[in-house]
Amino acid sequence: MNYEQLLTQTALEDERYIVMTAENRALVRNIPAALGQRFIDTGITEQTMIGAAAGLALRGRTPVVHALTAFLTMRAFEFVRTDVGIPGLPVKLSGFIPGFLSDANGPTHQAIEDIALMRGIPNMEVFAPADEEDLLLMLPAIWSSSAPSYVRINTRPTHYHHAPYEPGKAEIVSQGEDITLLCYGLLFDQCLQAATILQAEGKSVGLINMRSLKPVDEKALIEAAQHSKLLITVEDHFLTGGLYSILAETLLKHRITANVIPFALKERWFKPALLPDVLQYEGFTGKQIAEEILGYPTGQQAVQMTPSEFAE
Repeated sequence: MNYEQLLTQTALEDERYIVMTAENRALVRNIPAALGQRFIDTGITEQTMIGAAAGLALRGRTPVVHALTAFLTMRAFEFVRTDVGIPGLPVKLSGFIPGFLSDANGPTHQAIEDIALMRGIPNMEVFAPADEEDLLLMLPAIWSSSAPSYVRINTRPTHYHHAPYEPGKAEIVSQGEDITLLCYGLLFDQCLQAATILQAEGKSVGLINMRSLKPVDEKALIEAAQHSKLLITVEDHFLTGGLYSILAETLLKHRITANVIPFALKERWFKPALLPDVLQYEGFTGKQIAEEILGYPTGQQAVQMTPSEFAE
């Protein structure tokens, strides 16, 4: 089963579901024939689509809306915030080509601040599946929730078989005393590769798939900080507002210190290219991640997430 098939099946079994798009049918090409009037294409009008979706949600529907992530989260931001977030309506935002998946596009089409924007909206839940299997495991719970949600759609396959999704929980792939990799979305696969390289170097390596970013699994982050000498955040997002910020907020809230190395985009957009070239150029391949980690003396050059005087 793929994304389109799951959505079609879900909508056919429950007539409350409405599928909408702002002229972005890549994920839903065959759905109009199946749903008829319950498929709505508003054209290149993301703001109008969100406003209409909010109206439908007020009338008991569950709209699943599709657009390019950059325009869904930025062009329509005020509508998402005001029409969906404040009243807490069950509008389900499906963002297409987020992060590095927008590989050949320039800055106008790169969504690398989307996590920060969406998690700042009241009531909004935020998810970033690691691959297609993870996506399909997560969506039934996301769609059936009464909360508004934003999902970084990721239909790329990997060879990893994920654990069942538990709402609000991270997937603990492995636990490590030396290093724990924290990641989400597309870069999960690169972190798997990095973990293998690090383990071959004799390191005890943990890997956590932070598939739910809001609500976030605070327990998983706290335990990683308490049991690993070094934490690594890996994300195709700006440094500000994403997983690095989530980790910092969580640890400071609980008065915990940790050594952290963030892999994120720092104050610039990425260079457009084919995805393998983007990963290589920006330093996000598994090999590059592992090599950079091995170059840091544990606990010395890494970032101290909170001042030591806050530690209990």
